[in-house]
Amino acid sequence: MADKRQTRTARRKQNKPKKKPIWKKILYTLLIIVLAIGIGVGALFTYYIATAPPIDEAKLSDPFPSVVLDQDGEVVESLGKEQRTKIEYEDLPQVLIDAVVATEDSRFFKHSGIDIRRIAGAIKANITEGFGSEGASTITQQVVENSFLTPDKKIKLKVQEQWLALQLERKYSKEEILEMYLNKIFYGSGAYGVAKASEVYFGKTDLNELTIPEAAILAGLPQRPSAYNPYENPELTKERMNTVLNLMVRHGKISEKEAEEARQVDIESLLAGKRPDPNLYEAFIQQVEKEVEEKVDGANINTDGLKIHTTLDQDAQKHVESLLTDSDENPIPYPEEVVDDEGNKHDMQAGMVVLDTQTGAIQAIGGRRNSEKIGGYNYAIDGGRQPGSTFKPIIAFGPAIEYNKWSTYHQINDDQPYQIAGSNKTIDNWNKQHEGWMSARYALSKSLNVPTLKTFDEVGYDKAQQFAKGLGLNFKDGKLALTDAIGGSGSLFTPLEVAGAYRAFGNEGIYNEPYAVTKVEFPDGKTVDLKPESEAVMSDYTAYMVTDMLKTVMSEGTGVEANIPGLHVAGKTGTTNRKNVDGSPDSWFSGYTTDYTISIWTGYDDNNIPLPNTKIPHALFKNTMTELSKDKETKDFVKPDSVVEVDVEKGSNPAKLPSSHTPSDKIITELFVKGHEPDKTSEKFDKLDPVSNLSATYDEDSNSIKVSWDYNSKDDIEFEVSASVNGGGMKGISSTEDKSIEISEVEKDAEYEIQVVAVNTETSSKSDPKTTKVKLSDEEDEDIPSVSDLSAKYNEDKKVIDVTWAYDGPSASFEVEVSPGGQTQTVSSNGIEVGGATPGETYTITVTSIGKDNDNKGDSQSTKISIPDDETSEGEEPEDPNEEEENDSESETDENNDQKESIDEEENQNTDNENSQDGQEQENQQEDQDKEQEDPQSDQGQDQDQEQNQDQDKEQESNNQEQQQNDEEQTDQSDQQGDTNSSPSDNNADRE
Repeated sequence: MADKRQTRTARRKQNKPKKKPIWKKILYTLLIIVLAIGIGVGALFTYYIATAPPIDEAKLSDPFPSVVLDQDGEVVESLGKEQRTKIEYEDLPQVLIDAVVATEDSRFFKHSGIDIRRIAGAIKANITEGFGSEGASTITQQVVENSFLTPDKKIKLKVQEQWLALQLERKYSKEEILEMYLNKIFYGSGAYGVAKASEVYFGKTDLNELTIPEAAILAGLPQRPSAYNPYENPELTKERMNTVLNLMVRHGKISEKEAEEARQVDIESLLAGKRPDPNLYEAFIQQVEKEVEEKVDGANINTDGLKIHTTLDQDAQKHVESLLTDSDENPIPYPEEVVDDEGNKHDMQAGMVVLDTQTGAIQAIGGRRNSEKIGGYNYAIDGGRQPGSTFKPIIAFGPAIEYNKWSTYHQINDDQPYQIAGSNKTIDNWNKQHEGWMSARYALSKSLNVPTLKTFDEVGYDKAQQFAKGLGLNFKDGKLALTDAIGGSGSLFTPLEVAGAYRAFGNEGIYNEPYAVTKVEFPDGKTVDLKPESEAVMSDYTAYMVTDMLKTVMSEGTGVEANIPGLHVAGKTGTTNRKNVDGSPDSWFSGYTTDYTISIWTGYDDNNIPLPNTKIPHALFKNTMTELSKDKETKDFVKPDSVVEVDVEKGSNPAKLPSSHTPSDKIITELFVKGHEPDKTSEKFDKLDPVSNLSATYDEDSNSIKVSWDYNSKDDIEFEVSASVNGGGMKGISSTEDKSIEISEVEKDAEYEIQVVAVNTETSSKSDPKTTKVKLSDEEDEDIPSVSDLSAKYNEDKKVIDVTWAYDGPSASFEVEVSPGGQTQTVSSNGIEVGGATPGETYTITVTSIGKDNDNKGDSQSTKISIPDDETSEGEEPEDPNEEEENDSESETDENNDQKESIDEEENQNTDNENSQDGQEQENQQEDQDKEQEDPQSDQGQDQDQEQNQDQDKEQESNNQEQQQNDEEQTDQSDQQGDTNSSPSDNNADRE
């Protein structure tokens, strides 16, 4: 039993199915996936084929002309409607057929419309290099694409293209298809079809006359008709011709010997020079063609029947074109043609672009002067030249504001030529001058190289290149050079590129690539929008502050000749230099308003020829901007909240606010990034406190003047000491930090006036001057005697008091005081008449002799006189004043002494009052006597009072009290009696 059970168990194991290997499961799965994909792809391809357009024989004969519309939707040009000569296959020479087939489709006569071998190669290239990197289109497929489809490299269109190619091959012969192809394609220079191209380029209407090199050129042109145009680029044409010749040799169409002979021809010698006349919009159309070819893959504006919507402003375009002609009505003063060293003549060339500042839309393009051909070189959009100083705000000052938060006032030291690091070479300013510290605004307005390069150093290469890249500017070898900051490196730029960069400054820092085409409509209704996206590439404060500095360029800098009065405009000039060229081979101007941005280049086709006039771009800009802005309100640039205007003190470094003492002509308004404005106030023009207790004494032993003063300050102060001699001009003596100085070797018998001014050594602020005087003399003061024989008599006829006296002593003047009334007069004669006496009043007349220098006086002498009443009889004798004088001599002497002291005190304290009372009398005094009455006596008296001892101070105090009493008495008497006036006497008395 056991054996049977084991046998059954073994049998069951033998009957159990074996598991399939894992690799078979994977294989089955992959087969199912592939089958599913195949079915899906097949279904999709079937859908593509079902939706393919039908073959329309009418579309096969001639290409549809493309129409170009301006900014208002008005048709301005129809491309491809003319310049066409149809040819039959029988008229095609074998050499041309061989050249075209070898170049475009070597198996054309063998395949059925699609070339499997070429498709396999294209698939491999697309896998390794990306989809669309290589095409596999046969001549038949190109005919289908140009006739029925758009040029997109989408799978759907490729499937439809191959399907229709198969259908076309079934319906038409190879000869008919090749005939269609050669009659449809565009060859450049306005020529459509190979027959017209032969006529335009070689002057041959019979294609059988074409040579091998000519056939090779025609076969190579359709790939890039503008680039390979032999009129414009003969060198590129020859390269393309050689490529075609090599293909003809490879495919057995010609021998190597024939190819080598063809390679030796001179391209220009083959050309007939027969070109169609250009149209008014040719320069603009060239940019349209570029944009369509770059942005719409495979599209051809000359053959695809497109409707192209553009930004063209016809009025602007016509005006720009008119300024680039030699018309008698053209106001631009172009120079005469120049002759180079080889005898060739050259006209100055120009290229200019007009953009809409707000959108970047291209409004007009001027490609060259006196353009005579279609497809000619366009200086506004082709190639490029060194941009010169137009790059200074882009590479240096713009980035400095953006990244370093510089103000327009930021100070830069232009002290010497710029030393290039690691070399012994220098870069200097265009004017070879250096003005020291200056603001960024000034440096840019004057287009100075040294401050620009120092600014660039502060920014750094990386930041500067980042800023420029945001404005659509790319540099040679992808790397910024030092001299790009001043526009003088190997990097070249077109007016279109420069205008695009400048436009961002006028548009609050918003940039997008300049564009001429807004959208393209295909014959099947498909529309492609080509307007670029905008982005903020700089802060609004950078855009506004750069704009404000460029407005200064226009108003007072290098751009004044391009300035337009009454228009808010900003701009920058630019010129270049080349080694071994005496002068500037390039001149630029780029500028903008809130509405338009214009960039202009002028130069010669030979960049080694210097310009005789570098101001032509200024004239072009001014004329064009004026024309575009007329009858239009141009708004000013709006200051953003991120920018603040600040008054700063000119010359402060770093910027400081002006103080209340800053002169108005030293205050300027500059722009600062908000939060980075100055907060410190300048002290440069603040007035310091003057010195105090200034005194000067003469030391006879050392023959010197010792000057001292007091001053309290925590700042670093020094003192400027000056002196004048005998009333002459002040002359500086010395500066010192001490509070005293000794002036040696002074002139004897002279009067010195010493002046001291306090100066802050850090801020240069000064105090008001303080002065004192000192008289130098070796002689002792002479005694001045008092007057004698003093008398006073009343003259009734004249109504005056006739006062006379005698004097025997040194030269002196006489002070006469009449009281009551307090009238005082100083005279040089021995008499005076006093008028205005009041009848019945008794007057005391006091006379004091005064020395020449007002420092010595004689004793005062007095006399009294009573004026008779009006009622007094005619024979009545008046009271004799001499009797009273004799009786009261003792008291009179005391009174005179008191009065003398009172007058002395009044002299020292009220000199100004005495001078005002001198009046008319001083006009008649001799010049030396006038000087004796001036303030020095008062000043000297005050100085002497300061040197008196304590006893003299007490005596002075007593005198002051007595003077006060006398003043009060005189005031009371004056109130009672009124004014007493002096009048001249008949006897040589001074007149008051």
